This record gives sequence, C-alpha cells and structure tokens, in this order.
Amino acid sequence: MKQLNANWLTDGLLDFEYKKYIVLAYLQSAKIEFDEYRLYPSLGDLIFHYQNLSQIKESKKLIYEQFPQRISRADFEKLEICYQKIVDDDSAMQEIEEIVSFAMPRFKKVMSSGKEIYDFIESKIEIVPVGLLPIYANEGYLLLNEHKVSETKIYQYQITVFENVYEKFKGIHIQYLESIKKSIGQTYENIKIALSRKYTQLPNPATFMVVSHIACPLDESLLPIAKRTLVKYISSSAA
Repeated sequence: MKQLNANWLTDGLLDFEYKKYIVLAYLQSAKIEFDEYRLYPSLGDLIFHYQNLSQIKESKKLIYEQFPQRISRADFEKLEICYQKIVDDDSAMQEIEEIVSFAMPRFKKVMSSGKEIYDFIESKIEIVPVGLLPIYANEGYLLLNEHKVSETKIYQYQITVFENVYEKFKGIHIQYLESIKKSIGQTYENIKIALSRKYTQLPNPATFMVVSHIACPLDESLLPIAKRTLVKYISSSAA
C-alpha cells in the first residue's frame, strides 16, 4: 500500500494541485487493498488521517503545531534566532483550507467502504469459549480456524488496559505458538488441556475458538478483526 506521511498536509510544496495528486494516489492505493479484502494497515491509516483532517478543520491550532518554521531574523550578537510561522501567511491558510475541503469527503468515502468490509467480515466470524472460563480472562489462548483451512492456528493473547484522564483503552497483544492439524478425534477441549500441560505458565487458561465462515487474508483482515472481536467479547462478559 502507498504510505501517506503523518504531516503530508504541511510537508513539502504547499500547492493544491500537488496535494490533490498525493491524496488521489493514496486513496487509489487504499481502494485496491480493499478490493482484495485487505483491510490493514490501510483502514487504520485512513481513520488516522481523517481524524487529523477533522481536528484541523475544527481548530487551526493544530496547523500551527504542524507547520515548519522559517528564520525571519537572526540576532547573532545575542545568539538568538527568531522564528516566524509560515502559517501567518493568509494565502497559505487559504491553500490549506482548500486542500482539507477537497480531501475530507474523499477520505470519508473510502474509509466508509473499508468499514463496510470490516463489518461484513466481522459478521462472518464466530467466537465461543472452550470449556469453563476462569475469572481472569485477560490472558489465555486464541484458537483460530480459517475458512476451508485444515489447520487450527494457536495464539497466546494478553489484554492490557491503557488509561488517560478521559477514558480507558484496551489493547491486545498476541503471539503465534503453533498450528495443529484438524482431525475427528482432536477436540478443542483436548487442545486446551494439551496447551496447559505444554505451557505451564498458564495452568488454567481462558481459551477461545474463533471460526471464520468466509475466506479472507489472514494478517491483513481476519486476525486483526478476530483480535478486536475477542476484546469486545471478554469486555462484555466481564460487564
């Protein structure tokens, strides 16, 4: 996927036609990814840039923080350099506003397309606990079954909580452990017991099975969505 610099709006040449070309090329790259059901990192990147544009539109303060500075006067006797913000230039501000007005609806349209694909894939994912769940479920195992794939992928997961003055955020880290060939006699409860014996640091692990009923890219779509689905499931169960 074509990458877009976090400060693309203010980096380099400040010209509407130039920035328009950058935006259209970036969005075309994202569309190609979505057409192949590859959501990440494209979708997360789009959301990041769209939120930035929204904040810039609501508050010009962010533009002041992003803009480069140019030397307006150098006082070598006092070893002092004074900077003047390029943003003081009214023509520059007008150019910025035109670029933002052009980019925002186009970012939103492509982002909405990605979210529709996300929702569709999520609706085709089934998640169920394996055996009895312990009280502490923020750490355990994720058993992932891809559509028409003969192996079950096993991951160890850990949910962490990040907090600021406004709210709490939950993140999840996973580590691939191994894959097990599916068989009639190999139940998920047996897999859970075998994992407890093999990885003794989790003697009574929370274990979840995630089944995908459609084929989609593992790393770019299925696994990221499965992780978020697991976090939501555990959070709702603990509520």
